[in-house]
Amino acid sequence: MKVRIEPRKQFRPYLLRDNRWSCIVAHRRAGKTVACIQDLIHKAGTHKGNAARLAYIAPFYAQAKDVAWAYLKQFTSGIPGTTSNEGELHITFAHNGARIRLYGADNYDRMRGIYLDGAVLDENGDMDPRAWSEVIRPALSDRKGWATFIGTPKGRNAFFDVWQHAQADSKWFDLMLKASETGLVDDEELADARAMMAAEQYAQEFECSFDAAILGAYYGSLVADAEREGRIAQVELDDALPIHTAWDLGIGDSTAIWVFQVGPEGMRLVDHIEDHGKTLSHYVSELEARGYKGGIDYVPHDAKVRSLDTGRSRLETLAKLGRNPFLLGPSAVDDGINGVRQLFPRMWFDADRCRDGIEALRQYRTEFDEKTKAFKTRPRHDWTSHTADALRYAAQGYREMAIHRVKTKATAKPGQVWIGPPDDTEATKRTRL
Repeated sequence: MKVRIEPRKQFRPYLLRDNRWSCIVAHRRAGKTVACIQDLIHKAGTHKGNAARLAYIAPFYAQAKDVAWAYLKQFTSGIPGTTSNEGELHITFAHNGARIRLYGADNYDRMRGIYLDGAVLDENGDMDPRAWSEVIRPALSDRKGWATFIGTPKGRNAFFDVWQHAQADSKWFDLMLKASETGLVDDEELADARAMMAAEQYAQEFECSFDAAILGAYYGSLVADAEREGRIAQVELDDALPIHTAWDLGIGDSTAIWVFQVGPEGMRLVDHIEDHGKTLSHYVSELEARGYKGGIDYVPHDAKVRSLDTGRSRLETLAKLGRNPFLLGPSAVDDGINGVRQLFPRMWFDADRCRDGIEALRQYRTEFDEKTKAFKTRPRHDWTSHTADALRYAAQGYREMAIHRVKTKATAKPGQVWIGPPDDTEATKRTRL
């Protein structure tokens, strides 16, 4: 079947590519979503063989519907025999059974077990990195499917990593479209936008700058400082120091854990673990398999709440599983964020084991309220939240150690904590809560 499309000339090189992997960095209103929907339609309509399965994936399901569904229906309405399913957001081609479906990465488990011949990931920097590595990439394997990553920069996040890889690998197709070069937005409109936007916003949204700060990010500049100062590097475990953990405990949601040691220079974050839909015993087993035991497990104050199912709190469950949980006191989110900010210059991260955690911290942010024209007072709840909350508890635990510290492991009594060489001259002792 012949499928005729009429793309903008700026996207013709992409539509004529024969690369398996592609990355497009484009300014706002360049038409990248339209071009990729056209490409999906062309590949679905011309596919030969078993029924093709193609996907457009946005960070959120509602976003996929708002951004792409109308385009998909519009561009397939003139193709004989195509049918649309409003409930499942998919278009099916009658002549070969090919299907294009919209998904949201906020529920990427929904894609587990499917196969894909091709996928477009729109704004993948806003997605949980596990959506690609654990679900989408494996779904492409048996059919040797292709993938295209598209977006506008939001700092040096996962999308930036993809862009860098695409530029360095000759097997990839890469395309960057800046508003000052494409001519897709006229000069008068660009001048007006420049006058009404912050310089960083304009550089990011229209000139595709990955170096512009993510507006509303709590830790973005601090992560950049840590990179520049060499505090994101290889951080090895020190056998002379206890290994502590800080947990954000999800119920039917993600659980995130930071593994850290405390040395004279500050906090050494040696690992980051996150998963969802798993029991506490799973995380305990994972920690022990990696050799992380013997220190303190810092948990939030609501861990003392008893489950109606078991009659036992998560604090009690962790203790029963052989861990050493410490119940942190209540703390306001804003206070916790400020505590992390103050401690951040003394944090060292292992670049490999903490990679996903670092990325979550970089993107953890509040949102801009278009109605009030101000940033909201609460953090945005998304895939970054659990990791950021766990780091708040780690910082709170670090401060608790200053209270519970004793000089040496040998002099520690029950209910006291030894964290290695003390950085104060007079050790303070207090019974643990």
